[in-house]
Amino acid sequence: MNLELADKVALVTGASRGIGRATARLLNEEGCRLAIVGRRKHLLEETADELVKATGRRPLILTEDITDRDAPRRIKAAVLETYQHVDILINNAGGSRPIKGGFGTPEEWEEGMRLNFDAGRNLANALVESMQAQKFGRIINLTGTQEPLGFNAAIPPNGAVTIWSKLFSGVVAKDGITVNCISPGIVHSEQIDERVFPSLQEQEEYARKEIPVGYIGEAEDVALMAVFLCSPRARYITGEVIYVDGGAKRYPH
Repeated sequence: MNLELADKVALVTGASRGIGRATARLLNEEGCRLAIVGRRKHLLEETADELVKATGRRPLILTEDITDRDAPRRIKAAVLETYQHVDILINNAGGSRPIKGGFGTPEEWEEGMRLNFDAGRNLANALVESMQAQKFGRIINLTGTQEPLGFNAAIPPNGAVTIWSKLFSGVVAKDGITVNCISPGIVHSEQIDERVFPSLQEQEEYARKEIPVGYIGEAEDVALMAVFLCSPRARYITGEVIYVDGGAKRYPH
């Protein structure tokens, strides 16, 4: 299937590892012109080298902490200076924030909200005008579980992202812009492989008990869904939350 993504301009946050890197790689293979964002420049350079090796096209590298209040303005300015417009925003940066004791401090809850909700929303607000001007845009928000299995400062922001995305999708739909969320399950990543389940035995045991398909997914399993939703062919899908988790979600809604 031709996804009709050649020469689309895509911005991917959290592109240095995991799902963000896999999404950047697949968008690059589809012919997109890329801007990649992350905090660790050396890892972004590795991603860029990988993309160049595949297609000969080098992405715009933006070393930014997206929780910085002024980051959306700087990112917008850099992308528009290089590419003149933007078609696709992949809001991938974020992370789990377990509360280690008590009910959590105000600082823990505020940091979780800044990273997992405010940053992506502010970046979308900064870039949507460019999408409206050309009557085409795709905003994909990578979220996470909303099932409160543990006390975690990332879970309420995940819920906020899905509600905001639904509201936003209704406002910008007339401009040819879709807004969707992807909720990944457990996939091999820096966080999972190095901190959550550092041993193969732990991974296999968890998958056997908690994931109906019986294995932990790869970042590319999620990236494939993101890339399809970016396509002009996905024009009738908006305001949705799509779970890519091997069947692990406990409820059908």
